[in-house]
Amino acid sequence: MAQRYVRVQNPEGQIYYGLLQLSLKVHVLDAPPWLQGQPTDLILEPENYQILAPCAPSKIVAVGKNYAEHAAEMGTEVPSEPLLFFKPSTSIVASGAEIEYPPQSQRVDYEGELALIIGDRTFLCTPEEAQTKIWGYTIANDVTARDLQKRDSQWTRAKGFDTFCPLGPWIVREVSPGAKLQTFLNEEATPVQSAYIDQMVFPPDFLVSYISQVMTLLPGDVVLTGTPLGVGPLHPGDRVRVEIEGIGRLENTVIAR
Repeated sequence: MAQRYVRVQNPEGQIYYGLLQLSLKVHVLDAPPWLQGQPTDLILEPENYQILAPCAPSKIVAVGKNYAEHAAEMGTEVPSEPLLFFKPSTSIVASGAEIEYPPQSQRVDYEGELALIIGDRTFLCTPEEAQTKIWGYTIANDVTARDLQKRDSQWTRAKGFDTFCPLGPWIVREVSPGAKLQTFLNEEATPVQSAYIDQMVFPPDFLVSYISQVMTLLPGDVVLTGTPLGVGPLHPGDRVRVEIEGIGRLENTVIAR
């Protein structure tokens, strides 16, 4: 099994980065792993920590319509260049946390995605250089108030509510280009989304290079790479699970705010 890098909080409120062991103990690091964090002597027992989102980014840069079939289901062509937008860092919640359905919306959708974790300061890099800037990978759900997205002339409100970016549960260093991304609702055995991550229009190294021509990406920043065909509505009481082969599963329940 690939090493799983986690971010956890102990009962006293202290936050640590660490390595999750098969025993579910966490071997604490002295810094975030992308900042060359090294193992310490501290081991946290499973009952002595809570898993948080695996990083605390300065920003989340997201990419829209990066799977051709999803662009088609949204009634649009695939963009000629990556379509970028932001989600605020305050939208992040951990796996197991609740997604709050805001009263301003009558249509909130799931969007399962592969997320990239940036490991180094990145500006004006080539796609080849970008491969060395991507430190690891995790799972995201780009929750979207679809009716507000259509109503507003830009997407800040629709994408930016608190709890609209479940992220985690951990980071792995590598993922197969042929890994399958699937999203499931409740107890249904059939996924509502299923695609291979190499079906992206613009691959991860191109995305990071493209974004770096606009803005500096900092260590720990997150890039969301787009969602495949099959987005659909969530309702209070639903449980949504996004799985990516080689990483794991991100699972959250929906409640009314």
